[in-house]
Amino acid sequence: MIILKDGSSTTNLKGLPASAPLILSALEKSKIRYEYNDLKELSFEVKMRDRIIENSRWLNNSAATFSAFAASSFNPYYWIKTMNGYRLRPGRRPSAAIKDVFENPYLYSFECVTTVVLLYYKSILDTIRTEYFDRLYSPMHIWGHNYNEAMHMETYEGVDNIPGDVHYFYNPDYGDPIWMGENAVYLGPDQYFGHGIGIVTRDKMIEALNTLRKINATKSAYLLNQTTRLNFSELYKYS
Repeated sequence: MIILKDGSSTTNLKGLPASAPLILSALEKSKIRYEYNDLKELSFEVKMRDRIIENSRWLNNSAATFSAFAASSFNPYYWIKTMNGYRLRPGRRPSAAIKDVFENPYLYSFECVTTVVLLYYKSILDTIRTEYFDRLYSPMHIWGHNYNEAMHMETYEGVDNIPGDVHYFYNPDYGDPIWMGENAVYLGPDQYFGHGIGIVTRDKMIEALNTLRKINATKSAYLLNQTTRLNFSELYKYS
């Protein structure tokens, strides 16, 4: 449920994106208490969740490809490939580098955890001031679980199905380690975006992962009981 500490009402929210009713409905129907100081803080979260959803849809339709680290690529104008990820070149701004992923996606190839990190960076950039973003996320180093702590990405037990959350489909009998599972953005009722698979239903995501198991596999992929999301209240401080 939504708790507004100043006693205001969500009916007074204005200037929200098209996905706002879906997000607000999910927050309101939840058994978890989502507390906000005021409408501005709630509006900030709704807008950032919308950007996560829209950036996911955009990336799904882009020329960015899926690959393990060995075959991965980032635009060398902005990024230096290291032993464990991509480091932003000296003199390049984090905001410009993140925008480049979405402006020149054909130069990029990465796996699903990195996809989530890039989506979160871009959605934060879309929502806070550019100068704050550059200050918060410099230096920048990206791959897998390498990301700046100021992103405030957190993982919780339980699945609450709030659009913009990230869920994990685990594939215990994987063949190639890159298909051990899929980090998927929850877009709305039974819609998930997983880089390398696409926008599909829960059953189709499991079905796709089951085709990527080892020979004679016996265990099906399944949705883990966990949720990854940004700590929106911390990020709101930079809005």
